[in-house]
Amino acid sequence: MEQKKSKSTSPRIKIIQKIYNSLMNPGTKIDYPKSQYKKFIKDVVSGTLERSELIEETINKNLINDINLKKTDKLLKIILFAAIFELMYKHNNPKKVVISEYLLASEYFLEKVQIGYLNAILDKISKVIRKDE
Repeated sequence: MEQKKSKSTSPRIKIIQKIYNSLMNPGTKIDYPKSQYKKFIKDVVSGTLERSELIEETINKNLINDINLKKTDKLLKIILFAAIFELMYKHNNPKKVVISEYLLASEYFLEKVQIGYLNAILDKISKVIRKDE
C-alpha cells in the first residue's frame, strides 16, 4: 500500500497528466500546485509542449521503421515525448533513471504490451540521443 502512494506522487505522472490536459483543453492555463518537484514538472511540461516539433523530428529521423506517430495512442505518445524531452535536455538525469521512471509512471496509463513497446522505443532512441552514457 505504501508503495502505491509514493508512486502516485511521482513527478512523471504529474507531467503526463499536465501534458494530456493541455492537449485535451487547448488554451487552458496549466496550474502547478506547490510541490518539491514544481520547477522540474513545469520545465518538462513546458519544454515538451514547446519543443514537440523538434521531438517529433527526432523520432521520425531515428525511429522511422519502429513507430508511426499518426497511429500511436495519444497517451503513449505523450509519455514518449516527455521522456525524449528529458533525454535531450535534462542531462543531469541519467538515461536509465529517465527510462525507468517513465516506465513506472506508464503503468498507470498503459497496457503491459504498450509498456514493453515504450521500453524498446526509449531504449533505442536513448542510445542515439545520449551516445556517451
